Amino acid sequence: MNSNDRNFLAYLDEMDIITILLPLTYHHGSSSTFSISDESQKVTTLQIIKKQQIENNNKYICRLEEEISFGHPYWIIDEHGGKTELQIGAVIRTNSFDEKFFYNGNDLGISIDENQTQFKLWAPTAAQVKLKLRQPNSTFSEIIKMRREVKGVWSVVVHSDLELFQYTFLVLVNQEWRESVDPYAVAVTANGELGVIVKLEKTRRKKTFLPPIENPVDTIIYETHIRDFTIHPDSGVKHKGLYLGAGELNTKGKDGEPTGLSYVKDLGITHIEFLPFNDFAGVDETEPNKEYNWGYNPLHFNVPEGSYSSNPSDPYARIIELKQLIDAIHSQGIRVIMDVVYNHVYIRETSSFEKVVPGYYFRHNELGFPSNGTGVGNDIASERKMVRKFILDSIRFWMEEYHIDGFRFDLMGILDIDTMKEVRRTCDSIQEGTLIIGEGWNLNTPLPMDKKAIIRNQSKLPDIAQFNDKFRDKIKGNTFYLYDKGYVLGNEHYYEEAKEVIIGSVRNDKEGSGLLSNPSQSVNYVECHDNHTMWDKLLSCLPDMDELLHIKYHRLATGLILLSQGIPFLHSGQEFFRTKRGDGNSYRSPDHINQLDWNRKQLYSDNVKYIKGLIQLRKQFPCFRLKTGDAIRDCIQVLPLSIPLIGYSIQNQNHDFPEVLLLINPLRSKQSIQIPDGNWSVLVDDKKVEIPSKRVVSGKEMVLEPVCLTILAKK
Repeated sequence: MNSNDRNFLAYLDEMDIITILLPLTYHHGSSSTFSISDESQKVTTLQIIKKQQIENNNKYICRLEEEISFGHPYWIIDEHGGKTELQIGAVIRTNSFDEKFFYNGNDLGISIDENQTQFKLWAPTAAQVKLKLRQPNSTFSEIIKMRREVKGVWSVVVHSDLELFQYTFLVLVNQEWRESVDPYAVAVTANGELGVIVKLEKTRRKKTFLPPIENPVDTIIYETHIRDFTIHPDSGVKHKGLYLGAGELNTKGKDGEPTGLSYVKDLGITHIEFLPFNDFAGVDETEPNKEYNWGYNPLHFNVPEGSYSSNPSDPYARIIELKQLIDAIHSQGIRVIMDVVYNHVYIRETSSFEKVVPGYYFRHNELGFPSNGTGVGNDIASERKMVRKFILDSIRFWMEEYHIDGFRFDLMGILDIDTMKEVRRTCDSIQEGTLIIGEGWNLNTPLPMDKKAIIRNQSKLPDIAQFNDKFRDKIKGNTFYLYDKGYVLGNEHYYEEAKEVIIGSVRNDKEGSGLLSNPSQSVNYVECHDNHTMWDKLLSCLPDMDELLHIKYHRLATGLILLSQGIPFLHSGQEFFRTKRGDGNSYRSPDHINQLDWNRKQLYSDNVKYIKGLIQLRKQFPCFRLKTGDAIRDCIQVLPLSIPLIGYSIQNQNHDFPEVLLLINPLRSKQSIQIPDGNWSVLVDDKKVEIPSKRVVSGKEMVLEPVCLTILAKK
């Protein structure tokens, strides 16, 4: 029965509540009684508990005496003999539905055992489910009925070797058939149109052992996009724009110096964070060079993206090549952070989630419409038990199957705190030291404020780091106002806040207020894939200035990322002044905008050397990596310098240099300051990083160069 054939509509909105909509054009929207009939033709009268007019309908709220049996047809009959089928409505978003149908098994999707394949799909509201199976290179599909089991799971076992067979599920809900790719698919055809059965054991590689990172503040993150990383004509990489290219070693640019992965290792990076590489929309995988996309359009959460593969039509190629890439990164002692997008899907209506269990996986507002806190048309309802289970199963899959070392949660503020806590527990159970970072912005999604995984609730998520937009906006200037100048550009209005974020955004005393409890919760950055690069912002804010001054401002901002308390985060190419030619939202801009221009590394080699030196300094001096809020309060003292100069004396315990001074001058003029007595080695000035240093300043007075970061250390 389609909607045009229905005289009126009836929905199961709670386990014992049915909502009936009678159009005013149908018997004036009036019925004094309603009853429910099942497939055995047993008829039960419903209790009408409320009636109201809504637009062109009368809405009746009725109570059921007995719970219905999901997966079986029911009809609602009015006093005029009119009849309509009972559709599954808002009941799927109730706690009682969640409790009734939560399935804790670890076998959803496909399981291969010798000469048989088991298929399992969670579809509790479906009346029927069928498996659609197709041999490779065939146009003929076999349809196999599946059997309903406990907790709304449908299952079938096929007793034959189905390797490389393509499959989908046909799901009947509310009298409508939908065809869906398996939400738990691990391999697909080009552009994700069909699931594919593969034997993952054929692709498995031994995991490279890397010693655990003691604390998140010991990491240095380098964010890049698999295509951007190598697509430039002078990258020196053979397989440009692909998994294989990102994993190539010993590649060189026009200057004969390292590029790609070997360059990242030489720079001193501990973690590469890749923009999403699960299967996404926006690029035709069969012609990947015609389009570009960052990857925030998720299609299949457990499948690698095909446009980075050497052969998108070979389901194994993308799996094997991604694993080779991760293996190559691990061989260099570097870890991999996966950017995950569990907050939304590309198009809700066509997603596997919506086709299999319509309405369950997404949040709805008080009017019953899908909420849109993400700004892309849908919000994943992470608080629901089977949604949370899917996220946890997916995280476990990527860690165990692909050896992922950490996760960056896109729009983490859409997700709920309990889910993120479970993510933390899941990761800890698999690999010690797994890094979890996320965007804890407060977004307009219908989740109570105290349940949101946002930076305001950081005390409930002590082991998950938050992208610190306060650091970003106070150091460089507001990201959403291109011409706003931050502290490093001499803006004294941001002076106090700059002092706070440099010492980890923690409370300055045990009773005071602070954004975060510990520095390990703060991801410090001034640029990422989003918005304008720091270089492009400088060109806009200070268009008439000499490039040397742009370089000094940029160097100061990047230096503060690396020497502030917290987790330093660099956007790839930031160290050689990455530009996107003024494009502030390059999510689908062409390669000439997004590519990492390896020639700039040669052009600005002095700055690359400087940043590399700061990374080594951070690694060698534990005072720049204090682990707790208490350590910051105990070890850091503010020096009495005139505004807007900032100075800190930091205890560098168990080190040859037990005291270090961090001095910042954002002004365009030299500044004389008083420093504590003693002989101080100049480790960092505006031109170089020198460890050990041959330069020593003595006495109480010294001069800070314009727009300069200075580090002094005393034995």
